[in-house]
Amino acid sequence: MGYRVAVVGATGNVGREMLNILDERNFPADEVVALASAHSAGRQVSFGNRAVLKVQDLAKFDFKGIDIVLSSPGGKVSAEHSPRAAKAGAVVIDNTSYWRMDPDVPLVVPEVNRAAIADFKRRRIIANPNCSTIQMVMALKPIHDAATIKRVVVSTYQSTSGAGKDAMDELLNQTKSFFVNQDLEPKKFSKNIAFNVIPHIDDFMEDGATKEEWKMMVETKKILDPRIKVHATCVRVPTFVGHAEAINLELENPLDENEARRLLAATPGILVVDRREPGGYVTPKEVTGQDAVFVSRIRVDPTVENGLSMWVVSDNLRKGAALNAVQIAEELIRGYI
Repeated sequence: MGYRVAVVGATGNVGREMLNILDERNFPADEVVALASAHSAGRQVSFGNRAVLKVQDLAKFDFKGIDIVLSSPGGKVSAEHSPRAAKAGAVVIDNTSYWRMDPDVPLVVPEVNRAAIADFKRRRIIANPNCSTIQMVMALKPIHDAATIKRVVVSTYQSTSGAGKDAMDELLNQTKSFFVNQDLEPKKFSKNIAFNVIPHIDDFMEDGATKEEWKMMVETKKILDPRIKVHATCVRVPTFVGHAEAINLELENPLDENEARRLLAATPGILVVDRREPGGYVTPKEVTGQDAVFVSRIRVDPTVENGLSMWVVSDNLRKGAALNAVQIAEELIRGYI
């Protein structure tokens, strides 16, 4: 049986990647519809190697007969159109932040909490977690199962693609301008991103944390365990694709680095590259286009009882967004719809 699939936000970074991954993984779709704003209607997007799709106006589209919606249009748009699609009978897999903390909407990383998908029937919406959360909980899951994580301190190094195409263009243009001795004022970011790092992603909150840092905390609790304490510092760095994270853990029970390495290497979706030599680790540039979450620099932290540190890298447009959404869709059709 083939399914009718709609991709909302099809002209954006994540939407285009969703279309590519649907094709790469041979998702059983009889029809795929590309949707975006009226401004983008009429444009063409590639459905992998299968076809070129004409983008339709989301506001005018009738979702009746659509089975699955992969949605990444921005929170305000999702707030309006995801319930409309669900009411028409589709199951919406939503990549925006709008639905993630709704208690009636499951927040899912299939390798971590696959069973939560069953709760989609409450609203017919499943939320895709934040990109930085997805790769972190992938690495935390086997460690938590083995030794129980008490506290996480994480610093992220997040690429410009996480802020959209305009952000990537700003990095490119500022880099070019540097070499011709021009100074371009930042538009997408609060400060110049080229040859710089910016410790500010999303809006600031009253306690001094940013919304991105808050997301990592509350989403980890919802997906993995509400008892885990999380403290995050999220930093934008001048790379195009690939998020990296330096993660420090305090565990309830002892776990040496060799056992941690073995557990991580045995986990589906994780690749361990951890040689204690120059280049014996993975960087964001190397993971572009890769599906896995890569873990390096696994070592004991002797400054706290049962401490462990690791370096985690993933393509934020794939596992951090589009791939995770398609994997949820694959689980749905295996046993839920």
